[in-house]
Parts: sequence; C-alpha cells; structure tokens
Amino acid sequence: MKEFKIRASAAGKLMTNPRKKGEVLSETTKSYLQEWTKEQIYGVRQVITSKYLTKGIEVEQDSINFAEKVLGWDLAVKNEDSYEDDFFTGTPDVIFPRDKVVDIKSSWDCFTFPLFEDEIPNKDYYYQLQVYMHLTGLKKAELVYVLMETPEDLTHVHYDYSQVEAKHRVKVYEVEYDHSVIEDLQQRVNNAREYINQLIQTI
Repeated sequence: MKEFKIRASAAGKLMTNPRKKGEVLSETTKSYLQEWTKEQIYGVRQVITSKYLTKGIEVEQDSINFAEKVLGWDLAVKNEDSYEDDFFTGTPDVIFPRDKVVDIKSSWDCFTFPLFEDEIPNKDYYYQLQVYMHLTGLKKAELVYVLMETPEDLTHVHYDYSQVEAKHRVKVYEVEYDHSVIEDLQQRVNNAREYINQLIQTI
C-alpha cells in the first residue's frame, strides 16, 4: 500500500479537531482516512458527483477567461501539472510563476455567490491554497469566485448574468503563506499514517 499523502483539496479533512480530550484525530478525519484506506485495498477511488461539481468542471475555462479579463491578469493558462512532496499532492488551477497561485470556484448561481462575505466562506479552501503555495514555492494565493451561467443541461432555471456588472461576478480572497499551517498539516499527515497502520492491523 502506498504511503498516505493528503491532496490539497482534502487538506481541510485533517484540520478538524477532535471533540474528545486526549484524542489525536477527529471522527471526521478518521472517516476520511477509512475511505482512503478502502480505496487502496480495493483499488478503486470513490467517485463523488453533484451538479455543483459538474458545473465547476464544465465552465472552468470560461471562468478563468472571465477572471483574466476582469482582474487584468496576463496570460492566465489552466495549469495541468501536478505537484507532490513527502506529505502533499495538488494541482492548482492557475499559476503565475513569479507571483501567485490561483484557485477558481464557479458558483452555482447568484444566491451561492459570496457577494457580501468578507472571509473565505469555506475554511477548507484556505488550507487548499496553503498546500498549493507550499508545493509551488509561492507565497501568495488568491481564491477567486466567478459567477457564470449554469449550462442548460444541468438546470431547469436559467439566470442571465451577461448584463450584470463584472464587479458583481468576480470575488477575490487573498491568502498569504503561513508556514505554521503547513507544519501543523505535516504533523497531522504523520498522525494519519499512524492511524492507517492501526487500521491495517485490524483486518
């Protein structure tokens, strides 16, 4: 069985703290690690699908292009390269080699678009970006929410955002690299590996 490494997109799964005193891993983390271990044993990866994920995939390039236009990016190209070290793996959406790493989130509709939120709506994305920065060596990151029309095959309700001001369709959260977060995640990966070894011994 290969050694456990946490995917950037799942890093938040390790960052939930246990409720019971003296416990090292939370029940949420344990559940995730049990699923990961099953994937290794059975040689398959659990496939999670939803209309929200499907939209994100289908409009990703359009979202990147729109953000590039609105934010004045220079040659934003979808990154296809995966990065990896002893603890983490990840494939950032966009990388500006001298500047920053960017993750794109395509909101389902205007009601899920974080127009008024000052803080990142989902803390998991913060940890995802920390891992991306660590893997690429960059010290700045942006989480960019983009509001694009939902493909017709995914919804029976159609909203036309083409006439909406661009500033109401792109929301940027800037994130600075925090080495202490990476150190915490590395320790949690080590704890996860110990737990996985214990799981293996029970079967």
